[in-house]
Amino acid sequence: MRAKLLMLPPQSAATRDWAARLAVALPDLSVVVAEDSRQADAAIGDADAAFGTLPPELLRKAGRLRWLQAPKSAPPAGYYHPGLIAHPVVVTNFREIYNDHIGAHIMAFVLAFARGLHLYFPHQLRREWRPLPKGAGVVHLPEAMALIVGVGGVGAEAARLAAAFGVRVIGVDARREAAPAGVAELHRPDALDALVPQADFVILTVPHTPATDGFFRRARFRRMKRPAFFINVGRGRTTRLDDLVAALEAGEIAGAGLDVFEQDPLPANHPLCSTKRDHRARSC
Repeated sequence: MRAKLLMLPPQSAATRDWAARLAVALPDLSVVVAEDSRQADAAIGDADAAFGTLPPELLRKAGRLRWLQAPKSAPPAGYYHPGLIAHPVVVTNFREIYNDHIGAHIMAFVLAFARGLHLYFPHQLRREWRPLPKGAGVVHLPEAMALIVGVGGVGAEAARLAAAFGVRVIGVDARREAAPAGVAELHRPDALDALVPQADFVILTVPHTPATDGFFRRARFRRMKRPAFFINVGRGRTTRLDDLVAALEAGEIAGAGLDVFEQDPLPANHPLCSTKRDHRARSC
Protein backbone atom coordinates (compact mmCIF):
# COMPACT_ATOMS: atom_id res chain seq x y z
CA MET A 1 0.00 0.00 0.00
CA ARG A 2 1.33 3.44 -0.94
CA ALA A 3 1.99 5.89 1.87
CA LYS A 4 -0.34 8.89 1.83
CA LEU A 5 0.50 12.54 2.47
CA LEU A 6 -2.39 14.95 3.02
CA MET A 7 -1.85 18.64 2.30
CA LEU A 8 -4.27 20.33 4.71
CA PRO A 9 -6.17 23.50 3.76
CA PRO A 10 -5.89 26.36 3.09
CA GLN A 11 -3.83 25.97 -0.05
CA SER A 12 -1.68 28.45 -1.92
CA ALA A 13 0.21 28.44 -5.19
CA ALA A 14 3.29 27.37 -3.24
CA THR A 15 1.66 24.38 -1.49
CA ARG A 16 0.08 23.18 -4.72
CA ASP A 17 3.46 23.42 -6.43
CA TRP A 18 5.14 21.49 -3.58
CA ALA A 19 2.51 18.76 -3.85
CA ALA A 20 3.02 18.43 -7.60
CA ARG A 21 6.79 18.23 -7.26
CA LEU A 22 6.56 15.68 -4.44
CA ALA A 23 4.30 13.49 -6.55
CA VAL A 24 6.88 13.50 -9.35
CA ALA A 25 9.89 13.00 -7.09
CA LEU A 26 8.25 10.25 -4.99
CA PRO A 27 6.01 8.18 -7.26
CA ASP A 28 5.36 5.68 -4.46
CA LEU A 29 3.82 8.45 -2.34
CA SER A 30 0.15 9.36 -2.74
CA VAL A 31 -0.13 13.14 -2.36
CA VAL A 32 -3.63 14.46 -1.69
CA VAL A 33 -4.31 18.20 -1.79
CA ALA A 34 -7.39 19.13 0.26
CA GLU A 35 -8.78 22.47 -0.89
CA ASP A 36 -11.30 22.77 1.95
CA SER A 37 -12.28 21.20 5.27
CA ARG A 38 -14.73 18.82 3.59
CA GLN A 39 -12.00 17.32 1.41
CA ALA A 40 -9.63 17.14 4.38
CA ASP A 41 -12.27 15.32 6.42
CA ALA A 42 -12.71 12.75 3.65
CA ALA A 43 -8.97 12.12 3.27
CA ILE A 44 -7.56 12.18 6.82
CA GLY A 45 -8.67 8.70 7.92
CA ASP A 46 -5.94 6.75 6.13
CA ALA A 47 -3.29 9.48 5.85
CA ASP A 48 0.18 8.50 7.06
CA ALA A 49 1.47 12.08 7.05
CA ALA A 50 0.03 15.57 6.82
CA PHE A 51 1.23 19.10 6.13
CA GLY A 52 -0.43 22.09 7.76
CA THR A 53 -2.62 22.84 10.76
CA LEU A 54 -4.61 19.91 12.14
CA PRO A 55 -7.64 20.93 14.25
CA PRO A 56 -8.90 18.64 17.05
CA GLU A 57 -11.96 17.39 15.17
CA LEU A 58 -9.80 16.29 12.24
CA LEU A 59 -7.11 14.73 14.43
CA ARG A 60 -9.71 12.48 16.06
CA LYS A 61 -10.38 10.93 12.64
CA ALA A 62 -6.70 10.35 11.81
CA GLY A 63 -6.38 6.61 12.27
CA ARG A 64 -2.91 6.14 10.75
CA LEU A 65 -1.20 9.49 11.13
CA ARG A 66 2.48 9.21 12.09
CA TRP A 67 3.97 12.52 10.95
CA LEU A 68 2.69 16.11 10.94
CA GLN A 69 4.73 18.87 9.30
CA ALA A 70 3.98 22.34 10.68
CA PRO A 71 3.47 24.97 7.97
CA LYS A 72 5.92 27.49 9.40
CA SER A 73 9.39 27.65 10.92
CA ALA A 74 7.71 27.89 14.33
CA PRO A 75 4.18 26.49 14.64
CA PRO A 76 1.59 29.31 14.70
CA ALA A 77 -0.17 30.35 17.90
CA GLY A 78 -2.59 27.71 19.14
CA TYR A 79 -1.10 24.98 16.96
CA TYR A 80 -0.47 22.65 19.91
CA HIS A 81 -3.97 21.97 21.20
CA PRO A 82 -4.39 19.36 24.00
CA GLY A 83 -5.35 16.59 21.59
CA LEU A 84 -2.21 17.08 19.51
CA ILE A 85 0.00 17.19 22.60
CA ALA A 86 -1.39 13.85 23.77
CA HIS A 87 -1.22 12.23 20.33
CA PRO A 88 1.81 10.04 19.43
CA VAL A 89 2.22 11.73 16.02
CA VAL A 90 5.68 13.22 15.39
CA VAL A 91 5.49 16.98 14.73
CA THR A 92 8.28 18.68 12.78
CA ASN A 93 8.90 22.22 11.54
CA PHE A 94 10.99 24.09 8.95
CA ARG A 95 14.00 24.48 11.19
CA GLU A 96 16.56 27.22 10.55
CA ILE A 97 15.19 28.51 7.24
CA TYR A 98 14.83 32.07 8.58
CA ASN A 99 18.03 32.21 10.63
CA ASP A 100 19.76 34.84 8.52
CA HIS A 101 17.16 37.56 8.21
CA ILE A 102 15.50 37.16 11.62
CA GLY A 103 18.93 37.03 13.26
CA ALA A 104 19.76 40.27 11.45
CA HIS A 105 16.39 41.72 12.50
CA ILE A 106 17.18 41.01 16.15
CA MET A 107 20.53 42.75 15.78
CA ALA A 108 18.82 45.71 14.11
CA PHE A 109 16.77 46.13 17.29
CA VAL A 110 19.84 45.68 19.50
CA LEU A 111 21.92 48.21 17.57
CA ALA A 112 19.09 50.74 17.35
CA PHE A 113 18.54 50.59 21.10
CA ALA A 114 22.26 50.54 21.90
CA ARG A 115 22.85 53.75 19.92
CA GLY A 116 19.67 55.49 21.07
CA LEU A 117 18.08 55.61 17.61
CA HIS A 118 14.66 54.93 19.14
CA LEU A 119 15.08 58.26 20.97
CA TYR A 120 16.42 60.25 18.03
CA PHE A 121 13.91 59.14 15.38
CA PRO A 122 10.93 60.90 17.03
CA HIS A 123 13.01 64.09 17.30
CA GLN A 124 13.84 63.87 13.61
CA LEU A 125 10.19 63.43 12.64
CA ARG A 126 9.33 66.55 14.66
CA ARG A 127 12.33 68.39 13.15
CA GLU A 128 13.76 68.99 16.61
CA TRP A 129 17.43 69.22 17.53
CA ARG A 130 17.58 67.74 21.01
CA PRO A 131 20.96 66.18 21.81
CA LEU A 132 20.75 63.71 24.67
CA PRO A 133 22.88 64.18 27.78
CA LYS A 134 26.29 62.58 27.41
CA GLY A 135 26.03 58.82 27.90
CA ALA A 136 22.24 58.81 27.87
CA GLY A 137 20.56 56.34 25.55
CA VAL A 138 23.76 54.41 24.87
CA VAL A 139 24.57 50.78 25.67
CA HIS A 140 28.22 49.83 25.19
CA LEU A 141 27.90 46.38 23.67
CA PRO A 142 31.24 44.93 24.90
CA GLU A 143 29.98 45.68 28.42
CA ALA A 144 26.47 44.32 27.80
CA MET A 145 24.79 40.99 28.41
CA ALA A 146 22.06 39.54 26.19
CA LEU A 147 19.76 36.81 27.47
CA ILE A 148 18.38 34.75 24.58
CA VAL A 149 15.34 32.71 25.57
CA GLY A 150 15.06 29.94 23.00
CA VAL A 151 18.41 29.00 21.46
CA GLY A 152 17.11 27.25 18.36
CA GLY A 153 18.15 28.19 14.85
CA VAL A 154 17.19 31.87 15.10
CA GLY A 155 18.41 32.22 18.69
CA ALA A 156 21.75 30.62 17.86
CA GLU A 157 22.26 32.93 14.87
CA ALA A 158 21.39 35.98 16.98
CA ALA A 159 23.90 34.78 19.58
CA ARG A 160 26.63 34.48 16.96
CA LEU A 161 25.97 37.99 15.65
CA ALA A 162 25.70 39.57 19.11
CA ALA A 163 28.93 37.93 20.26
CA ALA A 164 30.69 39.38 17.21
CA PHE A 165 29.85 42.83 18.62
CA GLY A 166 31.37 41.86 21.96
CA VAL A 167 28.10 41.13 23.75
CA ARG A 168 28.21 38.41 26.41
CA VAL A 169 25.39 36.03 25.48
CA ILE A 170 23.59 33.76 27.93
CA GLY A 171 21.11 31.24 26.55
CA VAL A 172 18.05 29.55 28.01
CA ASP A 173 16.69 26.52 26.20
CA ALA A 174 14.60 23.52 27.19
CA ARG A 175 16.15 21.06 24.75
CA ARG A 176 19.59 22.07 23.52
CA GLU A 177 22.38 20.19 25.30
CA ALA A 178 25.48 22.10 24.15
CA ALA A 179 25.98 25.84 23.83
CA PRO A 180 26.33 26.93 20.18
CA ALA A 181 28.97 29.39 18.98
CA GLY A 182 28.63 32.75 20.67
CA VAL A 183 26.77 31.50 23.76
CA ALA A 184 28.91 31.83 26.87
CA GLU A 185 26.51 29.91 29.13
CA LEU A 186 23.50 27.69 28.45
CA HIS A 187 20.82 27.15 31.09
CA ARG A 188 17.51 25.35 31.49
CA PRO A 189 14.25 27.34 31.79
CA ASP A 190 14.18 26.96 35.58
CA ALA A 191 17.12 29.41 35.72
CA LEU A 192 15.28 32.11 33.75
CA ASP A 193 14.03 34.25 36.63
CA ALA A 194 17.51 34.40 38.16
CA LEU A 195 19.05 35.45 34.83
CA VAL A 196 16.52 38.09 33.72
CA PRO A 197 17.73 40.77 36.20
CA GLN A 198 21.28 40.50 34.81
CA ALA A 199 20.45 41.17 31.15
CA ASP A 200 20.69 44.40 29.18
CA PHE A 201 18.73 42.77 26.35
CA VAL A 202 16.14 40.03 26.87
CA ILE A 203 15.48 38.37 23.51
CA LEU A 204 12.54 35.99 23.17
CA THR A 205 12.48 33.57 20.21
CA VAL A 206 10.33 30.70 21.54
CA PRO A 207 7.30 29.24 19.73
CA HIS A 208 3.82 29.40 21.23
CA THR A 209 2.90 26.25 23.16
CA PRO A 210 0.82 25.72 26.30
CA ALA A 211 4.08 25.99 28.27
CA THR A 212 5.03 29.36 26.73
CA ASP A 213 1.60 31.01 26.66
CA GLY A 214 1.99 34.31 28.52
CA PHE A 215 5.60 33.38 29.23
CA PHE A 216 6.53 37.02 29.72
CA ARG A 217 4.10 38.95 31.87
CA ARG A 218 4.29 41.70 34.49
CA ALA A 219 6.15 39.67 37.12
CA ARG A 220 8.98 38.90 34.69
CA PHE A 221 9.13 42.44 33.33
CA ARG A 222 9.52 43.67 36.91
CA ARG A 223 12.58 41.45 37.24
CA MET A 224 14.32 43.20 34.35
CA LYS A 225 16.75 46.05 34.89
CA ARG A 226 15.23 49.49 34.28
CA PRO A 227 17.75 50.27 31.49
CA ALA A 228 17.10 46.89 29.82
CA PHE A 229 15.29 46.23 26.54
CA PHE A 230 12.84 43.46 25.65
CA ILE A 231 12.78 41.97 22.12
CA ASN A 232 10.25 39.40 20.88
CA VAL A 233 10.57 37.75 17.46
CA GLY A 234 8.96 34.41 18.39
CA ARG A 235 5.19 34.31 18.75
CA GLY A 236 2.92 37.08 20.00
CA ARG A 237 1.00 35.05 22.56
CA THR A 238 4.18 34.32 24.51
CA THR A 239 4.02 37.92 25.78
CA ARG A 240 1.12 39.65 27.54
CA LEU A 241 0.83 42.98 25.75
CA ASP A 242 -1.11 44.73 28.52
CA ASP A 243 1.65 43.81 30.97
CA LEU A 244 4.32 45.01 28.55
CA VAL A 245 2.52 48.34 28.09
CA ALA A 246 2.27 48.72 31.87
CA ALA A 247 5.98 47.98 32.29
CA LEU A 248 6.91 50.49 29.57
CA GLU A 249 4.66 53.24 30.91
CA ALA A 250 5.91 52.69 34.46
CA GLY A 251 9.51 52.95 33.26
CA GLU A 252 10.27 49.46 34.54
CA ILE A 253 12.13 48.69 31.30
CA ALA A 254 13.77 51.00 28.78
CA GLY A 255 12.02 49.82 25.63
CA ALA A 256 10.70 46.98 23.53
CA GLY A 257 11.28 45.75 19.98
CA LEU A 258 8.39 43.64 18.72
CA ASP A 259 8.01 41.60 15.56
CA VAL A 260 4.89 39.78 16.80
CA PHE A 261 1.88 40.63 18.96
CA GLU A 262 -0.88 38.95 20.96
CA GLN A 263 -3.33 40.75 18.70
CA ASP A 264 -2.03 40.94 15.15
CA PRO A 265 -2.24 43.38 13.54
CA LEU A 266 -2.48 45.86 16.37
CA PRO A 267 -5.44 48.24 16.12
CA ALA A 268 -4.42 51.83 15.46
CA ASN A 269 -5.63 52.91 18.91
CA HIS A 270 -3.61 50.31 20.83
CA PRO A 271 -1.42 51.89 23.55
CA LEU A 272 1.71 50.37 21.99
CA CYS A 273 1.11 52.54 18.93
CA SER A 274 1.70 55.69 20.96
CA THR A 275 4.21 54.75 23.65
CA LYS A 276 7.60 56.37 23.20
CA ARG A 277 9.45 53.30 24.44
CA ASP A 278 8.31 50.82 21.83
CA HIS A 279 9.63 50.06 18.36
CA ARG A 280 7.75 47.75 16.02
CA ALA A 281 9.05 46.30 12.78
CA ARG A 282 8.43 43.19 10.70
CA SER A 283 11.22 40.76 9.94
CA CYS A 284 9.46 39.15 6.99
